[in-house]
Amino acid sequence: MRIAMVGGGYVGLVSGACFAEFGADVAIVERDPKKLAALHDGRIPIYEPGLDALVSSNVAAGRLTFGDDLGAAMENADAVFIAVGTPTRRGDGHADLTYVYAAAEEIARAARTDLLVVTKSTVPVGTGREVARILRQTRPDLTFDVASNPEFLREGNAIDDFMRPDRVIVGIDRSGPDGGSRAQSLIEQLYRPLTAIQAPIVLTDLETAELTKYAANAFLAMKVTFINEMADLCEKVGGNIHDVARGMGLDQRIGSRFLSPGPGYGGSCFPKDTRALTAIAQDAGAPTQLVEATVAINEARKTGMAERIITQAGGTLEGKTVGILGLTFKPDTDDMREAASLPILARLHDAGATLQVFDPEGMDAARPLLPDGVRYCEDALSAAQDADVVVVLTEWNMFRALDPLRLRDAMRGNAIADLRNIWSPDLMREAGFNYQSIGRP
Repeated sequence: MRIAMVGGGYVGLVSGACFAEFGADVAIVERDPKKLAALHDGRIPIYEPGLDALVSSNVAAGRLTFGDDLGAAMENADAVFIAVGTPTRRGDGHADLTYVYAAAEEIARAARTDLLVVTKSTVPVGTGREVARILRQTRPDLTFDVASNPEFLREGNAIDDFMRPDRVIVGIDRSGPDGGSRAQSLIEQLYRPLTAIQAPIVLTDLETAELTKYAANAFLAMKVTFINEMADLCEKVGGNIHDVARGMGLDQRIGSRFLSPGPGYGGSCFPKDTRALTAIAQDAGAPTQLVEATVAINEARKTGMAERIITQAGGTLEGKTVGILGLTFKPDTDDMREAASLPILARLHDAGATLQVFDPEGMDAARPLLPDGVRYCEDALSAAQDADVVVVLTEWNMFRALDPLRLRDAMRGNAIADLRNIWSPDLMREAGFNYQSIGRP
């Protein structure tokens, strides 16, 4: 089976490499000259554990290619996947579908035979129907099958999520002459390796598939926000949030994942998708008040964390140095999109702090986003050197392994704001720190 993947970003590159690993011939179309040059040189433009080896092996096997010519990529293709960005549209929270619709029109113009066109990008309800309209209007001489196959990839664990998924959601447009049977047959062929391991393949309609992606991400965002509020309550009443989370998570109706307190969710999905879902719901006349509250609480939490740090530092950061451990929105990625570090560091900088930062993967991406004057350090102890306060913003494993005594010797002050709860309060206080974490005594 041959497929073309429009978009060589995070979703397109991971999905394309994994489809190639399944045995498909995959041609990825990427129009960014820098990204394309990197891919041709064997350099992966994003950080994702295991992706470099997966791409390299499938390129060597001849199953994975890169280029900027959509027509060439679609030569003899059975299906074309759209995996372009859907950023938040300025001003109203809606997803910007400019790239999706432009890709659909370009696919139609380049097509030489009947095709299956699959939307892999996260898109609002109704997008698949509009893609179908664009395809058929642009090329009425061809028959296009349309499907929605949203991705559920966690950054840092994307390959395993693709190869061993909880489920695969596929919405099929069954309004065509064959009732979608050709599209279903191609999808089943493509995902046969997952059927062999009994991964659930959920076949449904376009609208349901599109909504399922938003609903899943919004629910997880609410779960994160809920445990953060419970952490705040624990601090007021003397509870321990980790025990609360364990007690909740052992209930199979709730589950243990996404119950880790922190400074607020970020990344490429949760902030964008929760905003988009609230906009979709408002337009449909069915407001999602829980999701709206989640968005507002999460934004307030990020700025509130900065005030917490200032208070711990004695109420002022003028003339003080703050060491920052971690910048990315989560470990095992270089993604800075909507990271909690961005508003927190902006507030600390405005409060007069000198900022020393270290992140093992995210500093290049962070540089254009952080205030001028930030010092970028070569390791965690360098970021802590002569610091009055050290703040943990991302739970990289290397930070967990830091020797408290070496950390204490490096610092000028003794305040630790552990916003990811990576260290033992007892051990850190025994080492002489004024140690504060989230939701723990």
